[in-house]
Amino acid sequence: QVQLVESGGGLVQAGGSLRLSCAASGRTFSTISTKAMAWFRQDSGKEREIVAGISWSGGHTYYADSVKGRFAISRDNAKNTVYLQMNSLKPEDTAVYYCAADMKSRLPGHTQYEYDYWGQGTQVTVSS
Repeated sequence: QVQLVESGGGLVQAGGSLRLSCAASGRTFSTISTKAMAWFRQDSGKEREIVAGISWSGGHTYYADSVKGRFAISRDNAKNTVYLQMNSLKPEDTAVYYCAADMKSRLPGHTQYEYDYWGQGTQVTVSS
């Protein structure tokens, strides 16, 4: 089992920034550094959507069109932690943000169905 714990969410004004963190632990946490990770988000009444994904080495990243140029995903494998730096936030970025791990792949998939472990989520609210 792998446990993922997100932190860093909160309330911010439009144009502001937040940095989310996702710390991995558990029986197989030592292998998380060789697996793809991603951030998803879900607003009430909407489907969960990918925000960004990162390969095991950090050398390959993927971003949803809606966040390109504003968000940056990174990882520190020594700390088993993945980050999401969110800049120029907009009200439409408001959602619960989830960290996810794909234990089957080194490259990030784009759909929630490809991921095996999920965090509990952290709320991000952007006011206009």
